[in-house]
Amino acid sequence: MRRIVVLGSTGSIGTQALEVIEASDELEVVALAAATSWEDLIAQAERQGVRRVALADDRAAARAAVAWDGGEVLAGPEGLVRLITESGCDRVLNALVGSAGLGPTVAALGEGIDLALANKESLVIGGELVMALAEATGASVIPVDSEHSALYQLVSAERPGGVDRLVLTASGGPFRGRTLDELASVTPQEALAHPTWDMGGRITVDSATLMNKGFELIEAHHLFGVPLDRIEVVVHPQSIVHALVHLNDGASLAHLGYPDMRVPISYALHYPERADVVVETLDLAAVGELTFEEPDMGNLPCLRLARQAIATGGTAPCVLNAADELAVASFLEGSLPFTGIPGVVERVLDSLPPEPVRHFSDLYRADAAAREAARALVQGVAA
Repeated sequence: MRRIVVLGSTGSIGTQALEVIEASDELEVVALAAATSWEDLIAQAERQGVRRVALADDRAAARAAVAWDGGEVLAGPEGLVRLITESGCDRVLNALVGSAGLGPTVAALGEGIDLALANKESLVIGGELVMALAEATGASVIPVDSEHSALYQLVSAERPGGVDRLVLTASGGPFRGRTLDELASVTPQEALAHPTWDMGGRITVDSATLMNKGFELIEAHHLFGVPLDRIEVVVHPQSIVHALVHLNDGASLAHLGYPDMRVPISYALHYPERADVVVETLDLAAVGELTFEEPDMGNLPCLRLARQAIATGGTAPCVLNAADELAVASFLEGSLPFTGIPGVVERVLDSLPPEPVRHFSDLYRADAAAREAARALVQGVAA
């Protein structure tokens, strides 16, 4: 029986992961964690028979500790780390959102625990250090994002040197084809209406701006050790082809299926085995057609900014993520227009010269500086 810790268990990925685990005879949950949703977390713990949980938010943890007498509640970033290191688990699913996921990623890999990674910020912020840590401890990093799960399966099937290029697909989000003037009046409600996937707030907005695809490009660069000029992004509105690889002999291989996150979640939790997942088998005749187009990096420049940040290196990707995280939160709160998100990110990148990354503490300092700079810009816009 494989013992699993689920971080971010109350979010979209986390709740689907629990469905996958409940349907399996080979997996069991030993600990759960969330950011702030303590009531949902406690309900999950009772359903799963879990006696230990953690909440990243101290106030939420305090409320949970008062309301729940069924086990122990750990609090804050330190509590998340303790939940992992003291659980005796075999695999950690990190589905936390944002930079809060970096510490648990480091804790799991530092202990040599295999990581099913849905927290893309861990690799966006500290990809080189994270992958070096995994290599040093022998822990595996198995991606949960549908695109990277597809690439992981495609690349793993080939001999070294056989893969020439990687291709990530993007749905294009809800605003594909809109003009800049049309984008200026976009509301948070419109941005949260993703045409294909049911996701959390930040990732849905990032998908609408194409920043999410920029983050995924950075992820792919670190996960597979492929240079940026050999990673492409193509818009594919049907979301049937999740990724492609072009091989050195001219052949191309694709991973296809209806969009359902239970498939990559199950793959990451059961790897290296595959388990049955009750999903609809792809019917290409019913789909009818698959279309592809270039991403709009003029009206939606975040993908360009992400490529620029990883090419610059150092702390630039960390600054990119922090500025975007704050800008998206400001948009959702109504204090920044949709088109202001890339503007804030670009200005913060320009204002903070990249610095070398020698330790994870360098990343935390860059993250704090980027948030402060982004906050000042947003306040200027609001004023």
